[in-house]
Amino acid sequence: QVQLVESGGGLVQPGGSLRLSCVASGFTLDNYAIGWFRQAPGKKREGVSCFRSSDDSLDYLDSVKGRFAISRDNAKNTMYLQMHSLNPADAAVYYCAKGSYCSRSGTLEEMDAWGTGTLLTVSS
Repeated sequence: QVQLVESGGGLVQPGGSLRLSCVASGFTLDNYAIGWFRQAPGKKREGVSCFRSSDDSLDYLDSVKGRFAISRDNAKNTMYLQMHSLNPADAAVYYCAKGSYCSRSGTLEEMDAWGTGTLLTVSS
């Protein structure tokens, strides 16, 4: 059974940093396109970053480039999202997901599994 479990969300001050984790089970992370998306209240879902299974290349949403870093520990079957210089626009529920491919905008397309999300609040 495919399962993704996110953790690491919380309250951060503007300018702060946080690392999210996503533990996968039921499949091997490095065999699939995987990534993160977020959704803020009243807003559309937004792809944040993703890995391509073909060559392990990755991409990011323009607004997070240079601030966020996606990574993966294959031995732990765990994916991470390190976030720096956080601002209120980053506040959202963050989800990790498995899909078919990673677009150049950092959006994971044709998602077929995702977790329940972890909440990031950015506020002073």
